[in-house]
Amino acid sequence: MASLTPAEKYEIITRNLQEVLGKDQIEAILAERDLNIYWGTAPTGKPHVGYFVPMTKIADFLQAGCHITVLIADIHAFLDNMKAPMELVGKRAEYYTQLIKATLTSIGVPTERLKFVQGSSYQLTAEYSLANMKLCSKTTERDAKRAGAEVVKQVENPLLSGLMYPGMQALDEEFLGVDAQFGGVDQRKIFILAEKVLPMLGYKKRAHLMNTMVPGLAGPKMSASDPDSKIDLLEAPEDVKRKLARAFCEEGNITENGILAFVKTVLFPLRSMGGKSPSFAILRPEKFGGDAIYTNYEDLENDFKDKKVHPGDLKKAVTDAINELLAPIRKWFDNDELRKLTEDAYPSPKPEVKEVKKTNKPAANTNLPVDISRLDIRVARITEAKVHESNPNSFVSTVDCGNGDVRTVVSGLAKYIPLEEMQNRLVCAVCNLKPGKFQGVLSSAMLLAGSSPDDAVVELLQPPNGLEAGDVIEFEGYAQADRTTTEKLNPKHLIFEKVSEDFKISAEGLALYKDLQFKTKAGPVTLKTLKEGRIR
Repeated sequence: MASLTPAEKYEIITRNLQEVLGKDQIEAILAERDLNIYWGTAPTGKPHVGYFVPMTKIADFLQAGCHITVLIADIHAFLDNMKAPMELVGKRAEYYTQLIKATLTSIGVPTERLKFVQGSSYQLTAEYSLANMKLCSKTTERDAKRAGAEVVKQVENPLLSGLMYPGMQALDEEFLGVDAQFGGVDQRKIFILAEKVLPMLGYKKRAHLMNTMVPGLAGPKMSASDPDSKIDLLEAPEDVKRKLARAFCEEGNITENGILAFVKTVLFPLRSMGGKSPSFAILRPEKFGGDAIYTNYEDLENDFKDKKVHPGDLKKAVTDAINELLAPIRKWFDNDELRKLTEDAYPSPKPEVKEVKKTNKPAANTNLPVDISRLDIRVARITEAKVHESNPNSFVSTVDCGNGDVRTVVSGLAKYIPLEEMQNRLVCAVCNLKPGKFQGVLSSAMLLAGSSPDDAVVELLQPPNGLEAGDVIEFEGYAQADRTTTEKLNPKHLIFEKVSEDFKISAEGLALYKDLQFKTKAGPVTLKTLKEGRIR
């Protein structure tokens, strides 16, 4: 682009990056011609919304007149502890190519100016194989392991293939004929290896450009191979909402907050593309402060830190923003050809055919309604609670369920409720679930608790004073669960999960099933402070 000076091109190429290796080298090339850059991605798990970060940088590179090669690193996908089985690698490479094109198109980046290359198109040649052997002769096992530590899946007994991965990524710079490689900062050790070994083979040292990593919903970074850490680029709207609702987002916490980080690293840069003035809206009723429009990330972060923005409001705004981003990508894939490609690349798991064993036990009664009458919910009393020996986030409680029925119950409440508040107190317990081991302890009931919409506050349900362990909890119009039967609800039938979907907390702090109160002879069951939320 003749209208830009080399200095202006360098500023566009490097803006919003976390680190640049080879600044002088890049500036020297820009003084003579445009830069050749490659960005590679291994087709393992389904790509996630963190991919918007490199997509926005590819837009910057094109604006600066760079020539961009997108490497679909199919051989690397197999080498990385076989994250992609060989029989699926080809289809996943096609899937990644289509999805990257759809994502770039959705943000206005012209894909015809990009060169897409599949790794296997040159990495299986005799010339590449010989160069790879030479590279192996110059690379120690220690250097190879260290280079791949943050990228290659780490296991107790690593395969030799994982040690080959970093060196081949370095070698790709030569065989793709580029001046610089672009990737996440998690690639830094591979880039350092490349700068060390390529000159030893008689190849020139390349520059390296690194973007920041998008934190996961429950970990240090989003990973295509970890479904719980990420939101896929084709995630359904309801699944986006569900994953954001469950994501960790503690009020006032700006340092361990994947949702805020997404706004910073994805939403604001995307909305700044093409010289636009970005904005991010928090929409809320006047009684909670009214709408707030942010034109820079720092103001949003400061308001969240000062607790002027509630986690629930932030989650809703980010949910809406992500679904807006993903809508055109979903539409791109909404045809029979790409639906088939998706299934071929990521086949649905086949149900296991299990041998039916003869048993004298009666079959589960499938004719019974799936409603509150199936749950034996009682008033119970915790007589003693202690922190789980191997998990500080859980309590192990001794619970009196009435008439001498004393049970051990494991609950993941230690993050939310002080230990002293778990002693000698009335609770609501579901007593006809099949016992199961949790963290090595057999748990024989479930304590019901309510949570705020953002899960930041969790409280046990409170039966009114004056009750005894074993007292019934009634729901108008529904029968009581039969306490005389020895049958326990099998978790595979998901009875509790289906019924509890209709549990909620009213605006008055009452525990409800649908619109019916949890009633006792002493009055309704309540929550200590929560007004609105869910019960689980």
